[in-house]
Amino acid sequence: MHVGGAEPVNPRFEDLSVGDELPPLARTLTRDDVVRYAEASGDRNPLHLDDAAARAAGFPGAIAHGMLTMGHLATCLTRWLGGPEGLERLTAPFRAPVFPGETIVAGGRVRALDPAARRAELEVWVTVEREGRHEQAIRRGTAVIRFP
Repeated sequence: MHVGGAEPVNPRFEDLSVGDELPPLARTLTRDDVVRYAEASGDRNPLHLDDAAARAAGFPGAIAHGMLTMGHLATCLTRWLGGPEGLERLTAPFRAPVFPGETIVAGGRVRALDPAARRAELEVWVTVEREGRHEQAIRRGTAVIRFP
């Protein structure tokens, strides 16, 4: 597994502006990552572990769990924050499957600031590098961050 980018920033609410972007976080998923996630989560659906089952369902091979991709997005956010404490909510629709061997890149952008509540709303996403282009595996997700 390769993971790169998104070193902790520990942003202060006062320093944020609408449009600010998070440092992207890249990770190349391996088949071993998918197997370990299946064991840890208890989700042993054959779509994730058996190429023949995945092909029978119309995929070219086994696919990574959507929640593994979502977990990568959460890691991007908590690295940016310097810890998980401020992450109040994370929602994200899955748009495309991710296959072992592909690189996913998580990112986000400040969409709105609420000074009275000291909260920031972010648009978040995960792209997958595929055939020289970036396809959105997660698109138009939302994260709400609470600052002390």
